[in-house]
Amino acid sequence: MTSWAGRTAAEISAAVREKRVTPREVVAEHLARIERFDGRVGAFRTVRAEAALAEAEEVAARGDFADLPLAGVPVAVKDNLSVRGESRRVGSAATPHTPAEEDHVTVARLRAAGAVVVGLTNVPELCVFGTTDGVLGTSRNPWDPTRSAGGSSGGSAAAVAAGMVPIALGNDGMGSLRIPAANCGLVTIKPGHGVVPTGTGNSDWFGLSENGPLATTVEDTRLMLSVLTGTEPGPRCEPGALRVAVSLRSPLAGVTISRPYATAAREAAEALMKAGHQVRRADPPYPMSLPLTSLMHWTAGTAADAQQLDRRLLTRRTRVHATLGRPFVAPARAGASREQLRRRLEPFFADHDVLLTPALARRSPQAAPWHERGWLRNVLANTNYSPLTPAWNLTGWPAMSVPCGTLPSGAPCAVQLVGRPGTESRLLSLAEQLEEKIPWRRTAPVN
Repeated sequence: MTSWAGRTAAEISAAVREKRVTPREVVAEHLARIERFDGRVGAFRTVRAEAALAEAEEVAARGDFADLPLAGVPVAVKDNLSVRGESRRVGSAATPHTPAEEDHVTVARLRAAGAVVVGLTNVPELCVFGTTDGVLGTSRNPWDPTRSAGGSSGGSAAAVAAGMVPIALGNDGMGSLRIPAANCGLVTIKPGHGVVPTGTGNSDWFGLSENGPLATTVEDTRLMLSVLTGTEPGPRCEPGALRVAVSLRSPLAGVTISRPYATAAREAAEALMKAGHQVRRADPPYPMSLPLTSLMHWTAGTAADAQQLDRRLLTRRTRVHATLGRPFVAPARAGASREQLRRRLEPFFADHDVLLTPALARRSPQAAPWHERGWLRNVLANTNYSPLTPAWNLTGWPAMSVPCGTLPSGAPCAVQLVGRPGTESRLLSLAEQLEEKIPWRRTAPVN
């Protein structure tokens, strides 16, 4: 008997369209895997077992069945996006239990493409921090359960890495797709601003947050991104010889890149050089003000999202974060500091087509109740291991996390690819070259 858990979305949808397997069989097998393993991983806040099986039957009965790019593919959705009939809790006791009347547009597009939503995944409260833990659940890295899956799309990443779904939907406001993807050995892309519909919360963090895919292969990432953008999947094409800048410098003074992540970036650079690209060391001109600009927008987005909630029900770290952000809401909305950062970095990208960096500075913190710890301790833990992602939310430019090598523990390592606006396809093509030259293991050995 063929096992469908651990297979890619492209493989599953092809098999379903060719009637080698039914959507219900695929969904039932993934639900069984969730039941078996999620108690150890903590990916899901809620599992829609009965509803998912019923929706799988509906997919099988559709008249356009043969044309669905995600026919019968189970998908997990981050719990800050609306799923019809389910509450949207955003990791907080302060949010209502009211079921959503409509799907978020990205969820609707996935369903229209034939995907079946099997559950909503855990997030840190209001998706603020880079570890996924809170009053509604804690998500662990399936490759190393002693470590956090990362955040804030940690539950979605853990679900894919553990083979509980082949793809998942998340979003990224300061690295919230790329951080957990790097921890869990997944491919993801934070699209450039305006490529995928947003609308994740009250503020979208003033344009910083972008919705995007989490997958085990570049092919699945490309496929899911095409569904989210509402376009036809483009054919794979060679990107030609590109000017690739490699930087091992942290944008934050005092934060260094650990040896495994620096080594991963060097190995990726060597692979791209062998593929015919012009690769050289070059550091972006990060301004000294970048940490303050990042903190201003990070806290301001939380202040906007917390505005309508009962603050007494928020955890202490979230209350402090939101309080600090209130004075910055108006400047963040105005966007002057973001425009200044773009102008500073544009000349660098006039001289280079792509920037390659380590995805993280070091492995994720321990899987622990970080929501019970102080605000400063959380901020330091987050910034010390993930200083390389926020700049590209502030600019609104596309950025990817791509697996590359392993850590001493055996967990995956990763690199980040960054490009100019409109270069999502180029980044995906580079990621495909890395995938071919530095193959990675797709699914964590959960047992």
